Amino acid sequence: MTILLKCLSHTPLRGLYDPNPETAAEVNAVLDATKKEVEEFDPELIVLFAPDHYNGLFYDLMPPFVVATGANSVGDYLTPEGKLSVPEDLALDLVRFVHDKDIDVALSHRLDVDHGCTQILMETTGSLTRYPVIPIIINSVAPPFTPYRRIRKLGEAVGQFIATLNKRVLILGSGGLSHEPPVPLLSGAASEVAEFLICGRRPTPEARAAREARTVATAKIFGTSTCNLTPLNEEWDKAFMDLLASNELQKVDDFEVDVISKEAGRSTHEVRTWVAAFAALAAAGEYKARQDYYKPINEWIAGYGVMSAELV
Repeated sequence: MTILLKCLSHTPLRGLYDPNPETAAEVNAVLDATKKEVEEFDPELIVLFAPDHYNGLFYDLMPPFVVATGANSVGDYLTPEGKLSVPEDLALDLVRFVHDKDIDVALSHRLDVDHGCTQILMETTGSLTRYPVIPIIINSVAPPFTPYRRIRKLGEAVGQFIATLNKRVLILGSGGLSHEPPVPLLSGAASEVAEFLICGRRPTPEARAAREARTVATAKIFGTSTCNLTPLNEEWDKAFMDLLASNELQKVDDFEVDVISKEAGRSTHEVRTWVAAFAALAAAGEYKARQDYYKPINEWIAGYGVMSAELV
């Protein structure tokens, strides 16, 4: 068993509304180096922790986490459509193993996944299908949220499963960091918005284009006095990355959802995917981590970071 971990921020705005050329070049260089390292590692399996943004999961049935035994990309925000290469039997083995560890994951044999899952696959492997991948979707945008200690325990159980495999495994965490795009809340929503949040699967191309246009419009004013969304929080982001690098993941048990939402933005809870990824690695032993990149990028509505880790 050999494990490599990569956690990356994602942004649906990459390629639609980019920052200055210097920053874009920095990110591209980091992503090129990340992809090269993954190719050299040549994983036999990818375990991917990712969020959903009301493309596959809705309030008609909103699990805190779900393992996909089959997955299809909806092709939002410049990501490709198509099936992912999910090893169904192995994914089911993972579900059974995690259940035996008293973690109640849901499962889906046909899950729609969005850019939260597919952008990181494209950036690290160049394809949706190059390597077998088990997607584990963690609810990160639809309150109420399960406590962070539960995310850590989920990651630990997944890591214990990975440790039973005689494989080279790439663990990916996709999302965050500080982050508040214009995602609506169900509480107080107008009837048509509430209906979308409850059961808005497979929108028309026109509806998807309008949704993406609203995100771009927000990006153009994000971080200015005309935008009332929570600004990026560089201090919070760096403290979080330092915590992950410390091998003291139990400290996330003290995280308070409302405090994080207020300090760093409601969608900052996508860092749950990073917590789960690092907890999975930690289940196999002590690790060493490095921060490959960080910059708050208003144009992408994200504190944009990349971290890597491997066992000592």
